[in-house]
Amino acid sequence: MNLVIVESPAKAKTINKYLGKDYNVLASFGHVRDLPSKDGSVLPDQDFAMTYEVDDDAKRHVSAIAKAVKGSDKLILATDPDREGEAISWHVLEALKASKALNKNVHVERVVFNEITKKAILEAMNHPREIDMNLVNAQQARRALDYLTGFTLSPVLWRKLPGSKSAGRVQSVALRLICDRDEEIEKFISQEYWDIRASMENGTGAAFKARLTQWHGKKLDKFDIPNEAKAKDMVADLTGKKYQVASIEPKQVRRHPYPPFTTSTLQQDASRKLGFSAKKTMQLAQKLYEGIDIGGETTGLITYMRTDGVTVSQDAIEAARSLISQKYGQKYTPSAPRVYKVKQKNAQEAHEAIRPTDVTRTPDKIESALDRDMFRLYELIWKRMLASQMESALFDQMSVDIASSDRQAVFRATGSVMRFDGFLTLYQESKDDDEEDEESRALPPLTQNEAIALKELLPEQHFTEPPPRYTEASLVKKLEELSIGRPSTYASIISVLQERDYVKLDKKRFIAEARGRIVNAFLVSFFRRYVEFDFTAKLEELLDDVSNGEVDWKKVLRDWWEQFIATVGETKKLSNPQVLEAVDALLEPYIYRNSAPGSDPRACPACGKGRLGLKTGKFGAFLGCSNYPECNFTKQLAGANDNNEAPDNTGSNEPRILGTDPASGMEVTLRKGPYGTYVQLGNEKKPKRASMPKNIVPEQMTLELALSLLSLPREIGKHPETGKMIVAGLGRFGPYLLHDGKYTSLKGDDDVLTIGINRAVTVIAEKKAFTKSTVTPLKILGNHPEGNEIAIYSGKYGNYVKHGKINATLPKDAEIDKYTLEEAVELLAGKRTSGKKKSLAAKKKKAAK
Repeated sequence: MNLVIVESPAKAKTINKYLGKDYNVLASFGHVRDLPSKDGSVLPDQDFAMTYEVDDDAKRHVSAIAKAVKGSDKLILATDPDREGEAISWHVLEALKASKALNKNVHVERVVFNEITKKAILEAMNHPREIDMNLVNAQQARRALDYLTGFTLSPVLWRKLPGSKSAGRVQSVALRLICDRDEEIEKFISQEYWDIRASMENGTGAAFKARLTQWHGKKLDKFDIPNEAKAKDMVADLTGKKYQVASIEPKQVRRHPYPPFTTSTLQQDASRKLGFSAKKTMQLAQKLYEGIDIGGETTGLITYMRTDGVTVSQDAIEAARSLISQKYGQKYTPSAPRVYKVKQKNAQEAHEAIRPTDVTRTPDKIESALDRDMFRLYELIWKRMLASQMESALFDQMSVDIASSDRQAVFRATGSVMRFDGFLTLYQESKDDDEEDEESRALPPLTQNEAIALKELLPEQHFTEPPPRYTEASLVKKLEELSIGRPSTYASIISVLQERDYVKLDKKRFIAEARGRIVNAFLVSFFRRYVEFDFTAKLEELLDDVSNGEVDWKKVLRDWWEQFIATVGETKKLSNPQVLEAVDALLEPYIYRNSAPGSDPRACPACGKGRLGLKTGKFGAFLGCSNYPECNFTKQLAGANDNNEAPDNTGSNEPRILGTDPASGMEVTLRKGPYGTYVQLGNEKKPKRASMPKNIVPEQMTLELALSLLSLPREIGKHPETGKMIVAGLGRFGPYLLHDGKYTSLKGDDDVLTIGINRAVTVIAEKKAFTKSTVTPLKILGNHPEGNEIAIYSGKYGNYVKHGKINATLPKDAEIDKYTLEEAVELLAGKRTSGKKKSLAAKKKKAAK
């Protein structure tokens, strides 16, 4: 028997079908060993000795592999074809050796494949090799760098800036990119400029537009018309002149197709065209790669999705060219196949680009087998691959200069006409910030020296704009341009920055939060070398050299660690006030940018004598008065926003007066308590209070809104069927409706303050219908060996199996139609064991008390 190890169970099922009864395919479920999340897992003083452990979740998978390998003649390690996959194969092998499960007679092989098709799998099995330790060591070096950065730098960050979460080797550089862009925007000073366009007609009366490009023999630059007065003077001088065609410059331009997708270009275009996050794109691509049931046969639909390569196999190129000829005609098929080369100097192993495993499997043929998002991503990949082998698009471009009779003014008209659409008939790449393209318009026929009629002069005011904030697509593109990290890690980098509240997405643009700005300022002030773009890119190059066997991986670690630990030591010596002073100085334009013109931004608004400065507390950084404790004024740091102004967000525990309640004459205040922000009416012993809804921030709170919240709970009206009152209120778990003693949560766009009787009745009815539907099983699997029925139900947190009082959540990749009774019994058994352990632990804890 031959034992094959892959990473995922979905892949294992598909490959098992291809290989037949002589092969047993098991999944490792990703990494089986990793560095424990504690200090001492990597020891620089012992030549970077690394201690790996099999984590609890992986133990049962390793145990299953160990059991299976004992009865096998051959162990075939078939994990993913990249550094990470190579390392997983090595870790599986080392874990088996450590458990003494691997018999000396078992032959060990490593195979790789770029797609999960029967042909590719059988081809890989015929070309085994040994584990490539250069790739393994490159991954070990990366893991050690990331571990040492996190476990050495983060504690320093926590001590010097309480409230900060962590710092990572690559994520910190990505954070700096976002913070630098925000800083550029904050410092940006808009400048006015004008241009002059003309509406003109040729001899036949055909209209077109042209822009003034030369004035009194000088080419006009962007700011040569600085204001309206200058523009009006020029318009007056241009009016009444006679114009004619001075020169015509025709040319033909070819626009070539883009290469097939790499990981980063797929993430970029899926973000622009489909609105997918990098994380979602990779999750969907993983499913398309691992296999989908098409007509009763499971097969991978795309090649491996973590790649820098743009090359494509000859078979795939020939299949694409053949399909182009059939589907679009011979004129769309170039005379020779297109060959693409990687431009990035640090592109990893020579993998194929992301493409369909079978280009003749057109999107319309498999739409019914895919959910909507998977279909859209597959369609995007299919179109990009096919377009990459299509003929170029052809454009006729024309630039025409139209001069005044005295030659003192020259207007330029440009136009473009598509003569042949080529690959554009199928695919066009999107851009983040589209600019107006003057050449996209067609010009009417014009001839040399032809008289041109000036119909109207159109002076237009403009203002320079700051650079746009990064989208997910443009951030991924920038990271790749700077050679920071690997395309396969971009999704996780972006997720970590958001999860740690360092950045947020607003209208699909990244904005650095106050916490992110402070952490970045700390790193730039004291660890500048390690957030420099060139330094991080150079480290990536060294890791590539390790994977190519050109550099010793431990030398890379030694050289890096020597300077890094010295920098850590120097920073530890600094007092917290010294650190805060440096961060405060660096962030001064950001922290104090909302000051009134001519005022002192650091003057304390409460006492008038103290100076505001950056302070830290248990929950993070804030502004405080230097006269503390005599003056206890504090102010939370404002987050960045679209108009670059910091909202007046007082984070002091002092109440903020919102106004007076007209009905009672009592003061209404906004306060901060241990469980969040709330509004209060009056100052009696037991004043009326109302929690602030999660969708409202303190800066948005007004007297009118506060009075509305204090009026809760409110009666909406009587239910038409029961005649009983429906009440809307705000409780511990959020907004709700109360009817006939039963609560219904309000979600989405339903506002507890404004919801009417019709909508309230609908919400209650929907809740009732949903409750009934959840009682009905989606599928009855059969009877448990111990008795009673096992069935699959739909729940709040996904689908689950139920037997008696025990519920067990189904795996995310579980397909209801194919889920078996045996799988359910095993899942419930695991849940039952877990429940017993928890119960025993609770009893022991109670006994100890």
